[in-house]
Amino acid sequence: MTEFWEANFIEKQEMWGFEPAYSAVLTKDFFVEKSIRHILIPGFGYGRNARVFRDNGIAVTGIEISKTAIEMARKHYGYDMTIYHGSVADMPFDSQQYDGVFCYALIHLLDTHERQKLISDCYQQLASNGYMVFTTISKKAHTYGKGQLVSKDRYEVFEGVKMFFYDHDSIQEEFDNYGLFEIAEIEENYPFYLIKCRK
Repeated sequence: MTEFWEANFIEKQEMWGFEPAYSAVLTKDFFVEKSIRHILIPGFGYGRNARVFRDNGIAVTGIEISKTAIEMARKHYGYDMTIYHGSVADMPFDSQQYDGVFCYALIHLLDTHERQKLISDCYQQLASNGYMVFTTISKKAHTYGKGQLVSKDRYEVFEGVKMFFYDHDSIQEEFDNYGLFEIAEIEENYPFYLIKCRK
Protein backbone atom coordinates (compact mmCIF):
# COMPACT_ATOMS: atom_id res chain seq x y z
CA MET A 1 0.00 0.00 0.00
CA THR A 2 2.86 2.41 0.81
CA GLU A 3 4.41 1.96 -2.64
CA PHE A 4 1.06 2.43 -4.37
CA TRP A 5 0.30 5.78 -2.71
CA GLU A 6 3.87 7.03 -2.90
CA ALA A 7 3.94 6.34 -6.65
CA ASN A 8 0.54 7.99 -7.12
CA PHE A 9 1.47 11.17 -5.28
CA ILE A 10 4.82 11.38 -7.10
CA GLU A 11 3.15 10.94 -10.48
CA LYS A 12 -0.17 12.75 -10.01
CA GLN A 13 0.75 15.27 -7.30
CA GLU A 14 -2.39 17.22 -6.23
CA MET A 15 -4.63 14.69 -7.95
CA TRP A 16 -7.84 15.80 -6.21
CA GLY A 17 -7.25 19.54 -6.48
CA PHE A 18 -7.38 21.91 -3.52
CA GLU A 19 -11.09 22.12 -2.76
CA PRO A 20 -12.12 20.06 0.28
CA ALA A 21 -14.40 17.06 -0.24
CA TYR A 22 -18.10 17.76 0.31
CA SER A 23 -18.10 15.47 3.34
CA ALA A 24 -15.20 17.47 4.85
CA VAL A 25 -17.30 20.64 4.60
CA LEU A 26 -20.31 18.88 6.18
CA THR A 27 -18.09 17.48 8.96
CA LYS A 28 -16.51 20.90 9.55
CA ASP A 29 -19.99 22.37 10.08
CA PHE A 30 -20.83 19.55 12.49
CA PHE A 31 -17.55 19.91 14.41
CA VAL A 32 -17.94 23.70 14.68
CA GLU A 33 -21.48 23.22 15.99
CA LYS A 34 -20.15 20.76 18.59
CA SER A 35 -17.25 23.10 19.57
CA ILE A 36 -14.62 20.55 18.54
CA ARG A 37 -11.13 22.04 18.99
CA HIS A 38 -8.58 19.37 17.94
CA ILE A 39 -9.05 16.57 15.43
CA LEU A 40 -7.12 13.62 14.05
CA ILE A 41 -7.18 12.90 10.31
CA PRO A 42 -5.94 9.39 9.46
CA GLY A 43 -5.17 9.26 5.73
CA PHE A 44 -4.19 12.94 5.62
CA GLY A 45 -3.07 13.03 1.97
CA TYR A 46 -1.65 16.41 0.98
CA GLY A 47 -3.98 18.26 3.32
CA ARG A 48 -6.83 19.50 1.14
CA ASN A 49 -9.44 18.37 3.69
CA ALA A 50 -7.46 19.68 6.66
CA ARG A 51 -7.58 23.28 5.50
CA VAL A 52 -11.33 23.69 5.94
CA PHE A 53 -11.03 22.65 9.60
CA ARG A 54 -8.00 24.83 10.27
CA ASP A 55 -9.69 27.83 8.63
CA ASN A 56 -12.43 27.40 11.23
CA GLY A 57 -10.16 27.36 14.26
CA ILE A 58 -9.82 23.58 14.63
CA ALA A 59 -6.31 22.22 15.22
CA VAL A 60 -5.44 19.24 13.04
CA THR A 61 -3.06 16.29 13.49
CA GLY A 62 -2.61 13.94 10.55
CA ILE A 63 -1.37 10.44 9.74
CA GLU A 64 -0.14 9.83 6.18
CA ILE A 65 1.57 6.84 4.55
CA SER A 66 3.20 8.84 1.72
CA LYS A 67 6.26 11.03 2.39
CA THR A 68 5.59 12.87 -0.88
CA ALA A 69 2.05 13.75 0.23
CA ILE A 70 3.39 15.08 3.55
CA GLU A 71 5.95 17.23 1.71
CA MET A 72 3.15 18.60 -0.50
CA ALA A 73 1.03 19.39 2.59
CA ARG A 74 3.95 21.27 4.13
CA LYS A 75 4.47 23.23 0.91
CA HIS A 76 0.83 24.25 0.60
CA TYR A 77 -0.29 24.59 4.21
CA GLY A 78 2.85 25.21 6.27
CA TYR A 79 4.68 23.48 9.06
CA ASP A 80 2.54 24.38 12.06
CA MET A 81 0.78 21.03 12.40
CA THR A 82 1.82 17.52 13.31
CA ILE A 83 1.67 14.94 10.53
CA TYR A 84 2.87 11.47 11.45
CA HIS A 85 4.47 9.51 8.63
CA GLY A 86 3.23 5.93 8.67
CA SER A 87 0.36 3.56 8.08
CA VAL A 88 -2.89 3.78 10.02
CA ALA A 89 -2.26 0.08 10.73
CA ASP A 90 0.43 1.29 13.15
CA MET A 91 -1.82 3.59 15.18
CA PRO A 92 -1.61 5.08 17.72
CA PHE A 93 1.28 7.45 16.98
CA ASP A 94 0.73 9.49 20.14
CA SER A 95 -1.18 9.32 23.42
CA GLN A 96 -3.27 12.40 22.61
CA GLN A 97 -7.04 12.31 23.13
CA TYR A 98 -8.82 14.18 20.32
CA ASP A 99 -12.32 15.65 20.44
CA GLY A 100 -12.84 14.66 16.83
CA VAL A 101 -11.64 12.22 14.17
CA PHE A 102 -12.33 12.67 10.46
CA CYS A 103 -11.45 9.73 8.22
CA TYR A 104 -12.18 10.35 4.54
CA ALA A 105 -12.39 7.57 1.93
CA LEU A 106 -9.81 5.38 3.64
CA ILE A 107 -11.60 2.61 5.52
CA HIS A 108 -12.95 0.92 2.39
CA LEU A 109 -9.35 0.35 1.18
CA LEU A 110 -8.65 -1.97 4.12
CA ASP A 111 -9.40 -5.63 4.80
CA THR A 112 -11.73 -6.80 7.58
CA HIS A 113 -9.08 -6.94 10.30
CA GLU A 114 -7.56 -3.59 9.29
CA ARG A 115 -10.97 -1.90 9.24
CA GLN A 116 -11.78 -3.18 12.72
CA LYS A 117 -8.41 -2.02 14.03
CA LEU A 118 -8.79 1.44 12.47
CA ILE A 119 -12.26 1.96 13.96
CA SER A 120 -11.09 0.74 17.38
CA ASP A 121 -7.87 2.80 17.30
CA CYS A 122 -9.75 5.98 16.32
CA TYR A 123 -12.29 5.36 19.07
CA GLN A 124 -9.51 4.80 21.63
CA GLN A 125 -8.03 8.20 20.74
CA LEU A 126 -11.35 9.99 21.13
CA ALA A 127 -11.88 12.03 24.27
CA SER A 128 -15.06 11.37 26.23
CA ASN A 129 -18.01 12.92 24.34
CA GLY A 130 -15.83 13.17 21.23
CA TYR A 131 -17.09 12.44 17.73
CA MET A 132 -15.65 10.44 14.88
CA VAL A 133 -16.84 10.74 11.29
CA PHE A 134 -15.96 8.27 8.54
CA THR A 135 -16.80 8.48 4.86
CA THR A 136 -16.84 5.37 2.75
CA ILE A 137 -17.99 4.10 -0.62
CA SER A 138 -21.44 2.59 -1.00
CA LYS A 139 -22.63 -0.52 -2.83
CA LYS A 140 -24.59 1.94 -5.00
CA ALA A 141 -21.32 2.95 -6.72
CA HIS A 142 -21.07 1.82 -10.35
CA THR A 143 -17.77 0.07 -9.49
CA TYR A 144 -19.46 -2.34 -7.07
CA GLY A 145 -19.14 -5.89 -8.39
CA LYS A 146 -16.50 -4.87 -10.95
CA GLY A 147 -12.99 -6.27 -11.00
CA GLN A 148 -11.79 -9.35 -9.18
CA LEU A 149 -13.72 -10.56 -6.14
CA VAL A 150 -11.35 -10.69 -3.15
CA SER A 151 -13.85 -11.50 -0.40
CA LYS A 152 -17.48 -10.69 0.40
CA ASP A 153 -18.27 -7.20 -1.00
CA ARG A 154 -14.54 -6.55 -1.58
CA TYR A 155 -13.13 -6.22 -5.11
CA GLU A 156 -9.80 -5.38 -6.68
CA VAL A 157 -11.20 -2.62 -8.87
CA PHE A 158 -7.86 -1.81 -10.47
CA GLU A 159 -4.36 -3.08 -9.90
CA GLY A 160 -3.20 -2.51 -6.34
CA VAL A 161 -6.53 -1.14 -5.08
CA LYS A 162 -8.97 -3.40 -3.26
CA MET A 163 -12.24 -1.81 -2.12
CA PHE A 164 -14.84 -2.94 0.36
CA PHE A 165 -18.31 -1.66 -0.52
CA TYR A 166 -20.56 -0.82 2.43
CA ASP A 167 -24.31 -0.96 2.95
CA HIS A 168 -26.35 -0.15 6.07
CA ASP A 169 -25.96 -3.68 7.45
CA SER A 170 -22.17 -3.75 7.19
CA ILE A 171 -21.93 -0.25 8.71
CA GLN A 172 -24.09 -1.36 11.65
CA GLU A 173 -22.02 -4.49 12.04
CA GLU A 174 -18.65 -2.71 12.10
CA PHE A 175 -19.55 0.54 13.91
CA ASP A 176 -22.36 -0.43 16.30
CA ASN A 177 -20.02 -0.99 19.25
CA TYR A 178 -18.42 2.42 18.76
CA GLY A 179 -21.24 4.85 19.45
CA LEU A 180 -22.82 4.81 15.97
CA PHE A 181 -25.71 7.26 15.85
CA GLU A 182 -26.11 8.42 12.25
CA ILE A 183 -25.65 7.06 8.73
CA ALA A 184 -26.24 9.53 5.88
CA GLU A 185 -26.00 8.96 2.14
CA ILE A 186 -24.07 11.64 0.25
CA GLU A 187 -22.66 12.11 -3.24
CA GLU A 188 -18.96 12.74 -3.70
CA ASN A 189 -17.35 11.47 -6.91
CA TYR A 190 -19.14 8.22 -5.94
CA PRO A 191 -22.15 7.46 -3.74
CA PHE A 192 -20.75 7.61 -0.20
CA TYR A 193 -21.89 7.13 3.36
CA LEU A 194 -21.16 9.65 6.09
CA ILE A 195 -20.94 7.69 9.34
CA LYS A 196 -21.06 9.45 12.71
CA CYS A 197 -20.12 7.98 16.08
CA ARG A 198 -19.94 9.47 19.57
CA LYS A 199 -17.90 8.25 22.52
